[in-house]
Amino acid sequence: MGRKMMLRLVPFAAVVGILVGATSVRADDVDRARDDAGLGMATVFANVFYMPVKVGYAAVGGITGGVGYILTGGNKDVAQGVWVRTLGGDYVLSREMVAGEESIHFSGQPDPDM
Repeated sequence: MGRKMMLRLVPFAAVVGILVGATSVRADDVDRARDDAGLGMATVFANVFYMPVKVGYAAVGGITGGVGYILTGGNKDVAQGVWVRTLGGDYVLSREMVAGEESIHFSGQPDPDM
């Protein structure tokens, strides 16, 4: 085989190798992408309902804590008790939360040292 022929076969062999390798991986990638797309759509759909409810809950809790603060003559502990639970927590669901890999915290958790 001549040198010119070898120089033409090397790029051809590289392209064939890439195509063969790509087709064997492609089926797994398609399945993974389909699962990720479905989970992504489910996450968006869940957030459409979850986020307004969480923001509404936090708004009512913020107002309630403020009213509690005023009615108790400035007792910060009363307001904090309401604010920590209602203003804390997750406002947006992640992909991992929808998949069940992480827990969802709708309400905040008070500090045990308080």
